[in-house]
Amino acid sequence: MRVVILFGSEMGTAEATADSVADELAAHDVSVYDMTDFDIDDLDVRDFHIIVCSTYGDGDLPTGAEPFFDAVDARRPDLTGLRFAVFGLGDSVYGDTFNRGGEIAAEKLTACGAVQVGEHARHDASAEIKAKDMAREWARGLSITDEAALTPA
Repeated sequence: MRVVILFGSEMGTAEATADSVADELAAHDVSVYDMTDFDIDDLDVRDFHIIVCSTYGDGDLPTGAEPFFDAVDARRPDLTGLRFAVFGLGDSVYGDTFNRGGEIAAEKLTACGAVQVGEHARHDASAEIKAKDMAREWARGLSITDEAALTPA
């Protein structure tokens, strides 16, 4: 199964984390894209999608994810059958807005009919574990098969 990893980053952490996830899933046909360079028309229900998204400002999507999700909001594509997992990045010092970027991404995709699968990972920049290390462990736990991917989170 093809795995499409889409990252939305402000400072580059989500991009580095997406690359770590890709390395961990190298046994699959993996492609990594910056959300600014990915057209929503290229979302394919035959692929397994992984969203790696940071949080910016006051619990907002990062600048790199805004054009992608603006297009989702404007066009409201039918994403029925699309399966995705989310690895969010944030910092718990921000309280209520901690990891909100990944949550917003998941909400926007599910609102269009996509199904989130697996654990919604929430990395905390204030924790000792590095995002790349947590992402590798998280990716190892994903079941990326047609049948397993159909099980909602």
